[in-house]
Amino acid sequence: MSFLNKVVLVTGASSGIGAATAQLFAKEGAKVALVGRNVKKLNKVAEKCQSNAIHVIRADISNDDEAKTVMDTTISKFEKLDVLVNNAGISQYATIFDENLMKCYDEIMKINVRAHVYMTHLAVPHLIESKAGMDHFTRAAAKELAPHGVRVNSVSPGPVRTDIMENSGYIDVSWDEAKHLTMLHKISEPEEIADLITFLASEKARSITGSNYICDNGAKLKHN
Repeated sequence: MSFLNKVVLVTGASSGIGAATAQLFAKEGAKVALVGRNVKKLNKVAEKCQSNAIHVIRADISNDDEAKTVMDTTISKFEKLDVLVNNAGISQYATIFDENLMKCYDEIMKINVRAHVYMTHLAVPHLIESKAGMDHFTRAAAKELAPHGVRVNSVSPGPVRTDIMENSGYIDVSWDEAKHLTMLHKISEPEEIADLITFLASEKARSITGSNYICDNGAKLKHN
């Protein structure tokens, strides 16, 4: 795969899947905009990308103004956009009896769904111009954007060894303890998900759109 001179914007790029994906795109020759809330972590990822075509953008994309700034900054820096990777997300938990249930729900939806929809909305004019390329949203967007040559796919990972649990306050949870949740009894590494994302964005996947790829070591299969 080659992404030479392609421009890729990755949200949630400060660690985990986002960081691994950004590094792989950079390795394949892409110009990459790294977006996240932790500048220190973003700068470390930028160093690992080993490329001069990396731009760090500190932003909270759940804030519409900051999301728009992300897109404007990316276009100003690289003059186009070929690939958008909506990776930013949080993990929280609350039971139906929890007083903070709806607060937890709103925060998750704001970042894990709404922010992705808005980032896509901001990216569409640029993706259409360059002809580049959440399940229901993916299919709907794929239908709407197909006539413009834009492909839309999604990746649904299972347990992945990142710092999302630590960031969410689950310091007593071990990744090894989560192995039993999968059919293959293993936890994915961020690089495995990055491989799939870069494949879907490449010309090798030029016939694929509107698809959701489950990459969870059989976790969903085990619990169906």
